[in-house]
Amino acid sequence: MQVLNELIKIPELSIALGFFDGIHKGHQAVIKNAVNFANQNNTKSAVITFKDHPCCFFYGTKPKYLLTREEKHAKIAALGIDYLFEIDFESISGLKADEYLKDVLVKYFTPKAITTGWNHNFGYKQSGNVKFLAQNAEKYDYKYFEISPQKEGLKNISSTAIRDYLFDGLIEDANKMLGYKFSIKGEVVEGQKLGRKIGFRTANLIYPDELVDLPFGVYSVEVNHNNKIYKGITNFGIRPTVSDNNIRSLETHILDFDKDIYGENIEVSFIKMLRAERKFNSIDELTKQINKDIKEIV
Repeated sequence: MQVLNELIKIPELSIALGFFDGIHKGHQAVIKNAVNFANQNNTKSAVITFKDHPCCFFYGTKPKYLLTREEKHAKIAALGIDYLFEIDFESISGLKADEYLKDVLVKYFTPKAITTGWNHNFGYKQSGNVKFLAQNAEKYDYKYFEISPQKEGLKNISSTAIRDYLFDGLIEDANKMLGYKFSIKGEVVEGQKLGRKIGFRTANLIYPDELVDLPFGVYSVEVNHNNKIYKGITNFGIRPTVSDNNIRSLETHILDFDKDIYGENIEVSFIKMLRAERKFNSIDELTKQINKDIKEIV
């Protein structure tokens, strides 16, 4: 997949439109449709999106995302997309829907097909929507596909719903909507090495600032190290029993694992929240609780 940060002319594409935060099951359905059409019609596929969420431009706030940009790229590429355009939202923010369609999408891509989710809006003051794209399909000679809401149970799958689940520690519900496990990837860094003193050596990661915050607590996890999966238990929080600096940390005790992996990359995938983080009266009390927590996942 080629990632492009500015518009260039690549004709006759099958394009998918959206911000696609999280590449959840709903986003996957949109992107897969664009890829399938391209494969069936001997052309290329592209995702047209933005570097940052439009709310960064409108409100000057930075949202909490479901994926880092690197992971977002990886998941889009895995779906078979040929081109990923991440354009600067500010550069097109003043365009009305008809201007965006004619002067951006048609001018640069002469699309054979456009695919969006059922609730897609675009253009100045959200002047464009799925009805607008459908009405203009014949005029600009493209096929338009509106992907209906994807559901998990009775609830529509959405980035907002997933973000709410994660914020409340409902990891299993979030993962069902995502279609994969919410995870943190990164390099193992040195901590204060307090875990090994009480018999629970940990691998420490820096929690990415751009990701949605999980509640401070203890989690059942899976750890990918060199493509081998291990069970683990993760504490995310400020470790109130052993520290008073209020600096948050992500510490994972990997079960049946005794290697020095400082400086190496791992992925910690969250399975279930076991309990909230709390302060214990002693190290001994903390150790007993950790042993109880581990018994829940083995």
